[in-house]
Amino acid sequence: MTGDFFFGVFLFLLLRWLTLLYNLLRFPKLPPGPTPPGAKVSILLPARNEAENLRRTLPSLLRQGALEVLVLDDGSEDETAQVAEAMTKGHPGFRLLRGQPLPPGWKGKNWACWQLAQEARGEVLIFTDADVYWEEGALGGLLAALEGRELVSALPRQEPGGDLGTAGVVPFVMGGVFSFLPHPALEALRVANGQVLAFSREAYFRLGGHRAVRGEVLEDVALAQRAPSYHLALGTRLFRVRMYASYLEAVAGFGKNFLEIHLKNPAVLLGSAFYHLALYTLPWALGRPELGLLGLGERLLVLLALGGPGWPALLTPLAPLLLLPVYLRALLPGKRWKGRAL
Repeated sequence: MTGDFFFGVFLFLLLRWLTLLYNLLRFPKLPPGPTPPGAKVSILLPARNEAENLRRTLPSLLRQGALEVLVLDDGSEDETAQVAEAMTKGHPGFRLLRGQPLPPGWKGKNWACWQLAQEARGEVLIFTDADVYWEEGALGGLLAALEGRELVSALPRQEPGGDLGTAGVVPFVMGGVFSFLPHPALEALRVANGQVLAFSREAYFRLGGHRAVRGEVLEDVALAQRAPSYHLALGTRLFRVRMYASYLEAVAGFGKNFLEIHLKNPAVLLGSAFYHLALYTLPWALGRPELGLLGLGERLLVLLALGGPGWPALLTPLAPLLLLPVYLRALLPGKRWKGRAL
């Protein structure tokens, strides 16, 4: 590699550092707060094969003080429904819904969320995933951010999974946005996180809800693009999530939407793979440790800023290599997720 190549690597890393420093100062953060008395909020949770996650996260949802918590069993092949019912006996605000068969042209999660919205009674509709744990005061903090807006999306704190492969790729992918673009640009591009999406009821149905984005893999971004009043904030004090239990699960999970994240363009996808190898792996492999340390330091600061442990940053040089199967999976047909063809 020539000196010009490494000078380019340095410039890109410098841009990431400048973006990171800006976001450290200016990225809005959601503090916890009390849930207003009588808040008419529906927390809506689509669940397909989520028995294990619900054991950990459902009690935290029930403690938030919402009008209702609705879980839709989306054709699960495990004990999702039984676990949900067993853990919520006697809770007046809980309802378990049985999902209807998937219609043509719909993605599974979008169909599940649309069914939940039809049943919800709240003036605020909050969609969340089964692997998201809500801390005390999370609902109050989210409602305060939603006041005067149509849609708020929060970035939870990411918890590493059960093996080194997962610890290498999940924080690398999920934290990368924090040093990629400054917050105003992220909002302008409607970068959103479907793990926590809060709408006013009126806005959700006026924008068409999940029916309007029925065939989208990145339904969170597609919904945000329809909302004139949108806010993206750090919710690391309010929410934490453990996305994948193993590296193979992470490859399948990220692989199903990586092409869509990269504008549905294989050239952009392959460019992203080379970009991350060039910034975080090649400096170590080709004798430029000062650049390697610059990249590792950036990722360490990102992880600490997002409330997670810093040790996965030590895997930064390996992360682009661990992501190569994800890029390959994204290019291949026949993707499946939770037993359902995509």
